[in-house]
Amino acid sequence: MDKYQVLRQYFGHDTFRDGQERLIDACLSGRDALGVMPTGAGKSICYQVPAMLFGGVTIVVSPLISLMKDQVNNLLQSGIRAAYLNSSLTQEQYNRALELAAKGAFRVIYCAPERLLTPSFVNFAKRADISMLTVDEAHCVSQWGQDFRPSYLKIPQFLSLLPKRPVVSAFTATATDRVRLDIIKMLGLRSPVLVTTGFDRKNLYFGVERGGNKYSKLTEIVSLHKEQCGIVYATSRRAVEEVCAKLCEDGFSATRYHAGLSDEERRVNQDDFIFDRKKIMVATNAFGMGIDKANVSYVVHYNMPRDIESYYQEAGRCGRDGEPGTCVILYSPQDVRTCKFLIEHDDENDTLSEEERISVVRGQLERLEKMRRYCVTTDCLRGTILKYFGENAPDSCGCNDRGCSNCTGEFEEIDITLDSQKILSCIYRLHERRLSFGEGVVTAILKGSSDPKITAHSLETLSTYGIMSDCTNVHIKRVIRFLESEGSIVRNEYGSLVLTSRARRILIDKEPVTMRVKKQEKKKPAASGRAEQAAKDSVRPALFWKLRTLRNQKAIEENMPAYIIFSDASLRDMCKRMPTSKEEFLQVSGVGETKCRKYYKDFTDEIKKYISEHNE
Repeated sequence: MDKYQVLRQYFGHDTFRDGQERLIDACLSGRDALGVMPTGAGKSICYQVPAMLFGGVTIVVSPLISLMKDQVNNLLQSGIRAAYLNSSLTQEQYNRALELAAKGAFRVIYCAPERLLTPSFVNFAKRADISMLTVDEAHCVSQWGQDFRPSYLKIPQFLSLLPKRPVVSAFTATATDRVRLDIIKMLGLRSPVLVTTGFDRKNLYFGVERGGNKYSKLTEIVSLHKEQCGIVYATSRRAVEEVCAKLCEDGFSATRYHAGLSDEERRVNQDDFIFDRKKIMVATNAFGMGIDKANVSYVVHYNMPRDIESYYQEAGRCGRDGEPGTCVILYSPQDVRTCKFLIEHDDENDTLSEEERISVVRGQLERLEKMRRYCVTTDCLRGTILKYFGENAPDSCGCNDRGCSNCTGEFEEIDITLDSQKILSCIYRLHERRLSFGEGVVTAILKGSSDPKITAHSLETLSTYGIMSDCTNVHIKRVIRFLESEGSIVRNEYGSLVLTSRARRILIDKEPVTMRVKKQEKKKPAASGRAEQAAKDSVRPALFWKLRTLRNQKAIEENMPAYIIFSDASLRDMCKRMPTSKEEFLQVSGVGETKCRKYYKDFTDEIKKYISEHNE
């Protein structure tokens, strides 16, 4: 059997996606490998195919229980013997799994990094024929990554204990050049084949909503996708509780997930979302890494994440099946202050030396500033993400529903030199009085407002008081945020506006300033439901609905998420091919031999019934 036969027989595909074959060939030739591929690009195929061709077992180091459970379920459905070893197992179950593993019962074993150096696992590993060690979510090994986990540092020590070093492969969806180099160094990869397939998720719409009532904006988005599944991320447990409670009160099907819940409630709530019993998951970032739920239509960040890597990974849980997806951040300046506090008081850093802790915090604050700039920029959001990860990107992603909120609509460049000088001068005059305020008070001064804070500090006597009375509050705040994005203004730890040395170029050197603004209101992201869109795109919409209903019935019977049975893409291919025999059903995309044996009769019977009813 070769790699193509494995791909066809177990995974039901005829061709590899971009980058997969190079990584598979590297592993099969005995080379170490590092794959940087976006969520949904098929990283797991890159180590699962070699695992089926190697003679021994492949150990996959994975950070979360939920990730292991999903991956093992997928492999078992495809006819591949697999197991996981983590804290969800009882001691008896764990010992039994190790016993079976020692007898060669599994081709793939998922293991938590904390388990690697336990005596029982080391004893098993020394006697086992380990062909490959795969490190999933490999960015966790880097202190410059967004999710550094000290337990990942145990991996090289584990490798050193083995009688024979296996092939080592590593995969991540998010890694800058600096993090990639760190992964290679920290894992001890030997001249690895490096494959980066690109970070552009063309099916995703990226948006940032600034100011206003966050909850109202959230309900607008979830109402557009009411029959679809989505994730709402919030920074704190309290925010998760409040948002989830409000959504439920307003009639939305929502559940919650955060570290403050019991293990049992987290498991039940996650299963409710995975099995589509609940449409909305409101969660902290404790939820989601490795979740393979394919039919997530939107991801809303109720609060700004700490860094672009985290945002890209969390937003990337949307549209894994290739269907259109919507990713929106509901931004406010308070989010920056909250993130900074959490970074500076992170308990996980307590295990590091003082020097290491300072280095980690410094790196996190640098990434936080880049995340903030993303939220206030008027540049293309998609382009900003791509450039952050070192890719070339056009200035605009185009005026279409799959673009971004900064590019949908018509734009023009306007001269804001005078307005910028007025704003910067106001902040400078406050500084002369040893005062500083946020954008609200600065805007009130420029507008000539009689706000109590103005009179309490005699700010009406400033020379800049009322000099922008002919401008709207929205315009003034937009210019302030633009000046933030281009570096003339920063916010201190209290959220007050402070000038940088760059402001001198505008105030003293009279450098002209232009800003991109919309000529008209931006178009809303496409509101059509993904199921309706899938049916519309299908060759035979009525048949698609029948097959979808059958798939959901099978999922309920087997207590298995529907997307693990068949993806919508597989159902559409059935509608196109109209298979009526086992041989024809095996040609459907995503149908391997195990799924064919299990499901072909029920699905081909449904297709035959459709043919009879429609005289096709």
